[in-house]
Amino acid sequence: MDLLHIQWPKFTVATVLCLTCPLLIMASDQPTLTKEQIKQFLLTAKIVKAEQSKKGINNTLRLTLSDGTVTHDASFQPVDIHKPQMQLASGTEMNFVDSYKYNIAAYQLAEMLGLDDIVPVYVERKWKGDAGSLSWWLPVKMDEAERHRQKLTAPDADAWNHQMYKVRVLDQLVYDNDPNLTNVLIGENWKIWRIDFTRAFRLSKDLRNPGDLVQCDRQLLEKLKALDGNELTEKTKHYLTKDEVKGVMARRDKIVARFQQLIAEKGEGEVLY
Repeated sequence: MDLLHIQWPKFTVATVLCLTCPLLIMASDQPTLTKEQIKQFLLTAKIVKAEQSKKGINNTLRLTLSDGTVTHDASFQPVDIHKPQMQLASGTEMNFVDSYKYNIAAYQLAEMLGLDDIVPVYVERKWKGDAGSLSWWLPVKMDEAERHRQKLTAPDADAWNHQMYKVRVLDQLVYDNDPNLTNVLIGENWKIWRIDFTRAFRLSKDLRNPGDLVQCDRQLLEKLKALDGNELTEKTKHYLTKDEVKGVMARRDKIVARFQQLIAEKGEGEVLY
């Protein structure tokens, strides 16, 4: 998924205004809640409306929730498919899993790594008898696929790249078997969100694309080094198997080793920011 190797022409003022103004309007009525308040809202607010989402192939629903004070939409994904094998466009995958549980596991992992600024809050909830993941509906302008189609570029290349480098690390860590540009959302001021992990957490102990790892946030690298397998097992015990956790930890080791090798070759200043 080549998200960073892009030329960065200067924006005209008109282009920037056209892109940002709609976002400001969309975001103006967003309540300011802490992540813990968002979790409680998603878990307890009354569901007052439901409609099919315009995007997604896993019966994703757009639910409207209200607690009497705050009314906000959320994305509900009930998919939980397990098959001994699955024929995909990329070939046959054995022990295929497509599950909402991985969304929740990805958020738990993101919290542990300080990456919950790029992954929306996911909780588990039931709707009409079906369990699924529920996440805060984000005020976004477009996804990465649309940005590519429109050939738009962020006005601040460094800020954009620093966000995307975090996405790349997360992608390698969770080993998403269905990475695509529609799962990277762009919000106000070119804020990036990574969503939809239902086909992540494969058992492979290798990295999917180690060449994607070229720079890393300093704090993120330290948190990767400190990531504890027992703590991850406890936090994700309802959503990941022991083998899936082992896969995460093995990939963690290779991500850290990759960056340490790059630092040795290029110097810390060229790799860490």
